[in-house]
Amino acid sequence: MKEENVLKDLFQREFSKMVAVISKLYGLQHIEIAEDIVSETFLVAAETWGVKGMPENPTAWLYVVAKQKTLYHFRRNKIFDEKVVPALPRDPENHGNTTIPDFSEGNIRDSQLQMLFAVCNPAITSEAQMGLALRILCGFGIDEIAEAFLSKKDTINKRLFRAKDKLRTANIKMEFPPEHEIIPRLDNVLHIIYLLFNEGYYSRTQNHILRKDLCLEAMRLGIMLSEYEKTNLPKTNALIALMCFHASRFDARQSEGNNFILYKHQNPELWDKTLIKQGMRFLELSARGEEISSYHLEAKIACWHCYREDTAEKWEDILQLYDSLLKLNYSPVVALNRIYALYKAEGERAALEEAEGLNMEGSHFYYVLLGELYKNMNREKARASLKKAYALAGTPPEKEEIQKQINGL
Repeated sequence: MKEENVLKDLFQREFSKMVAVISKLYGLQHIEIAEDIVSETFLVAAETWGVKGMPENPTAWLYVVAKQKTLYHFRRNKIFDEKVVPALPRDPENHGNTTIPDFSEGNIRDSQLQMLFAVCNPAITSEAQMGLALRILCGFGIDEIAEAFLSKKDTINKRLFRAKDKLRTANIKMEFPPEHEIIPRLDNVLHIIYLLFNEGYYSRTQNHILRKDLCLEAMRLGIMLSEYEKTNLPKTNALIALMCFHASRFDARQSEGNNFILYKHQNPELWDKTLIKQGMRFLELSARGEEISSYHLEAKIACWHCYREDTAEKWEDILQLYDSLLKLNYSPVVALNRIYALYKAEGERAALEEAEGLNMEGSHFYYVLLGELYKNMNREKARASLKKAYALAGTPPEKEEIQKQINGL
């Protein structure tokens, strides 16, 4: 692997860990300083490694430089002695040495989890939480975040600035919530992870239908929650199962030319059997307890899609699962997906009757579904529906797939 690729991989993997540890030690009010210190550390790495070559243990090298830069910065600015030291908790087991960033594995894990709860605090808007999660927890650059949200860099910078300011003014601390608050706070954390995964799986980026990097980061955050006893709950495992099942079809869902491949045209040989097996394991873990969350229902639906055979049992069960999901958490997208299941279970006429009652004229998915329902009954209506879908589709890969369907008529 080339040196620049190694450095990029290290940045993606270690940036969030280092920012979390420094922010935990010195407080969230200094989160931007923590980001700057870590960015400077990687800049020094790029310059030094380019001349002297890569060290034997690059991660340890980064941690040493980050420690030095952290202490130098806070001492130089007198923040350390005047503001930080008086507020630091004293740890007798650490012999009073609580002023140096601790990059041990256990502290990194705890710091990232605490940062996750801080970033997903309800005091911050959902959109800003996603931006912060991508920046602070996933190590994404401003350009990448702007591309993911189809926004300008200035817009993202302002959004992140306001979110970080809220962290300060609301006096949000990097700590685990009290035990009685963990479950309601966890709901918000899981929701943000779910949104991050969906943002990658149904990417709005102009030239991509799938952003694997977003999906993989969402999965990493979910796994991190499952490794902490108080957040390793059935709904956490259900969300991980859901992401595993969807991720198992990454390679089958997109061609080498970045074209979108519909489920019915996917090659099951390309489905990742290991991820499916992992999904099954987490789905089994999610069955412990009495709560049935929307993640449970969606995971079971996604699990059925890992079986290619179109059996009556499969689509009838999926239809029932969508009925339950609509009662639990109604959304137009779920209603649309339910109609496709109804079509597979009971035929075009039953599905068309309900589809025409949906008010989703702004969705290209709606018109794609109408095109599918009409294709064996009324070719002209099918073609008109697909042309509307083409006009509404947001990415070139989607338009190309819709054009194929139009040509097929």
